[in-house]
Amino acid sequence: METVLPTRIVDTSNSPYAKLRPVPIEEVELKHGFWAKRLKRIREVTVPSQYELLEKTGRIYNFRRAAGREKGGFQGLVFNDSDVYKWVEAAGFLLASRFDEKLHSLVEKVVDDICAAQDEDGYLNTFFTFGNKAKRWSNLARDHELYCAGHLIQAAIALHRATGDQKLFNAAVRFANHILRVFGPDGKPGAPGHPEIEMAMVELYRETGDPAYLSMARKFIDNRGRGIAGGDVNRIDHKPFKELEEIVGHAVRSLYLNSGATDLYMETGDKEVWSVLERLWNNMVKCKMYVTGGVGSRYDGEAFGLNYELPSAQAYAETCASVANFMWNWRMFLASGEAKYVDVMELTLYNGVLAGISLDGEEYFYVNPLASRGNHRRRKWFECACCPPNVARLLAGLPGYFYSISEEGVWVNLYDQNEARIRFKDDVVEIAQTTDYPWDGKVEILLGLKRELAFSINLRIPAWSNRTEVSLNGSRVNGDVKPGSYFRLDRTWSNGDRIRVNFQMEVRKISCNPLVYENTGRISLGRGPLVYCIEGVDNPGFDVWDLLIPEDAVLSVEWIPSLLDGVMVIRGEGYVADSDWIQDSLYRVFNPAGTRRTEFLAIPYYAWANRDPSPMITWVRSIPRLENIQK
Repeated sequence: METVLPTRIVDTSNSPYAKLRPVPIEEVELKHGFWAKRLKRIREVTVPSQYELLEKTGRIYNFRRAAGREKGGFQGLVFNDSDVYKWVEAAGFLLASRFDEKLHSLVEKVVDDICAAQDEDGYLNTFFTFGNKAKRWSNLARDHELYCAGHLIQAAIALHRATGDQKLFNAAVRFANHILRVFGPDGKPGAPGHPEIEMAMVELYRETGDPAYLSMARKFIDNRGRGIAGGDVNRIDHKPFKELEEIVGHAVRSLYLNSGATDLYMETGDKEVWSVLERLWNNMVKCKMYVTGGVGSRYDGEAFGLNYELPSAQAYAETCASVANFMWNWRMFLASGEAKYVDVMELTLYNGVLAGISLDGEEYFYVNPLASRGNHRRRKWFECACCPPNVARLLAGLPGYFYSISEEGVWVNLYDQNEARIRFKDDVVEIAQTTDYPWDGKVEILLGLKRELAFSINLRIPAWSNRTEVSLNGSRVNGDVKPGSYFRLDRTWSNGDRIRVNFQMEVRKISCNPLVYENTGRISLGRGPLVYCIEGVDNPGFDVWDLLIPEDAVLSVEWIPSLLDGVMVIRGEGYVADSDWIQDSLYRVFNPAGTRRTEFLAIPYYAWANRDPSPMITWVRSIPRLENIQK
């Protein structure tokens, strides 16, 4: 079965205020590289095992029950429908990449159960059937009806684009029209306690061309601050959206709201909205984002904390929040064409998101601390299971983020082994990327063209790469190659033209703003897009929390194919200030601990907690060079 429509996760093809439009999923094939291996695991392990768990935990049963096909009570939390919808969205993206009859049949079965549960008036939520029917739309702050509706609409659009499915799409349109009748121009005021519907309504407008959906998204955003969604900071309902000064509240809710507002901006060009989005982004990136791209430091409300409130061991950093951070930055990039947003996407993807799923593709983190005593472990599922299918749908759609198009040319956003057939105006531009990224910074891009063609190729130069060399057909290209920007190559291209990019992947000792008091006197290690951590299982003979790394420590890298699915590790020499005294007392008279030399090994943060439990640390105490210590 062929893909019927271009499967763009966010379709800005006709968005008047977007600078870029994405290249569809089906036009990019990840091959033999870092992400191809993980995408294969998503297809073969993650999505099938999640289906079994959706059945086992009653989430799909709830639809059959609501349709009268099964007897019994509702199972689970009020928003459990959304987990099924996210799974369908993930499956749709996989079907766009490569059609699979077995997966398609499974999706059709689930879609049949979903659609059978729809009420005659278009309403669809399995919690609010039978005895709960009278409670519909009565508590927007807590009941997640609009949140679930948004995920249904997004799943339906993904499947519609990937396979031409009309059944789920028509059900989603019927539900969206029901929402218009309830909350539209002549309806009741509405704003969701958990944003999601805003993104969905804008995307449904893009899919159908019906401006009523865009107006509905705008109304939901403009209604914030009126107490409809609870009136509190955690639901970002304490003040109107356009009056927000800093990023606050439940991290996922906040970032989903910002994503919907960015979608709205790309359709309307509302400069006030864009100004707010830039203000919130700057506050998040400069004051409230972990070095891994994780966000939401507080367990209390799964929320953003104060500026510089970024504890390590007590970090919440929900996996869903990392997914949401990626999603928002993707939209900000499409709206602006600025590389800084893709830098945050890449950071979050390789660290905050990827840590949320185990190497075998079957276990998940809900919370992602940056330090642990060894007791934090991934689990196969959760009562609140928002994170597993959220990771699945993001990674399943990953090919759709690699390239973008403008009127002038092609934008290369992410790097990994892939082959792409990009439709540019009336031509097809074939691109073959050869690289061992993220382990190696050398990237080769080979062009395939049927005729000479004038356009630009814009190469993202990651902010972490202080030295980058670009060559074309064997000759070095002169120009200002700035970290954190796109380097533009503008010429008439021929078949067989070859671009080589070399990002210098040096180990970085990363320091932190001293206002993050927990990280004072500490460093973390990074290389390329990866943040590293130090895990006890690799470092016997000392407690990794006692490690000291000198500022002038010489660090080396080593590829170990047999370790953690194959990783580049960082090796170095440091000191250990043994602190075994903490085991027998809380306080004592100060007595400087003796130090001893040791060798240490660091692994990528995404790979921690995949072996036997042991302590882990990301921010390690550092000691200065002796000559820098003033007498």
